[in-house]
Amino acid sequence: MKRNKVLFAIICSLLSVSMFAQEELVKFGNFDSWITRSIKESVLVGGKTQTLYEVGPKGTFDGARAYTNQGGSPWANSNVYAKVAGVVKTNVSVYPDKHQGGQCAKLSTHIVSAKAIGVINISVLATGSMFLGTLLEPITGSSNPMSKMSLGIPFTKKPKAVKFDYKFNSPGTERIRETGFSKRQKVSGKDMGQVTCLLQKRWEDADGNIHALRVGTMRHMFSQNTDWKEGQSFAIHYGDITGESFYKSWMGLIGGSESFYALNSKGKNVPIKEEGWADPNETPTHIVLKFDSSHGGAYVGTIGNTLWIDNVKLVY
Repeated sequence: MKRNKVLFAIICSLLSVSMFAQEELVKFGNFDSWITRSIKESVLVGGKTQTLYEVGPKGTFDGARAYTNQGGSPWANSNVYAKVAGVVKTNVSVYPDKHQGGQCAKLSTHIVSAKAIGVINISVLATGSMFLGTLLEPITGSSNPMSKMSLGIPFTKKPKAVKFDYKFNSPGTERIRETGFSKRQKVSGKDMGQVTCLLQKRWEDADGNIHALRVGTMRHMFSQNTDWKEGQSFAIHYGDITGESFYKSWMGLIGGSESFYALNSKGKNVPIKEEGWADPNETPTHIVLKFDSSHGGAYVGTIGNTLWIDNVKLVY
């Protein structure tokens, strides 16, 4: 009997190790390590010194200069250094926050205002975003924000799910569109946070265009306010999912005005042309993983929407 108990304990221990081995923390995905950036904005827009935050090895990256991912960090976010017609301005919509005795990432939807000589001359709605990829700084204009992000990193594995801790809060006030170049508009529908994970098989043609087939899909909307939910798993579905009962239109192929962008071999950021669904057995070449505090696209959302994320893992 004693021998059986020992054997049972050994088997349970092995199973526990096996289960642990099936989870892989995305590098820096515990968000306990941040880089701070101190940037002085132009006097024309107030001349304040702002602090921006990036996920990577602890340190600083000060000054009005283009940021590039540090220490092998795969993460970028919507905190940006912009320089338009020589005027330096920043946006901060992603911050470190406290969770489980360590830190997490806090993503917020808010209004960014630029003032000249004390008069507000432009206001835009900014969404907090955290994603695998790079942001192309300095930002030199407000048109087509997605074209400033290079989304996705090389990746050839086939995880079953994405797992992470999260908290979401929305004030439930009206959803708006504010671009800075037109009057604020009310947008119908409820604003939600979102997470998107796409596995793609990409290739580049002779003209530098990037094409892709969709290998795997996970997209989830955060619609209800909630306190911290720990270790939540969201399944990745492979192949053509359009006939599945869980399929929603926003899980479909991405293109047109909603295109994601990536740097090609010539160093140009171009739209990723998703041209179809791959066979479920296909091996991906890239993974896109993106968290957003609002889901409506550029300049659309509810002021105050906030999404916290932590301990981002891939499950096999």
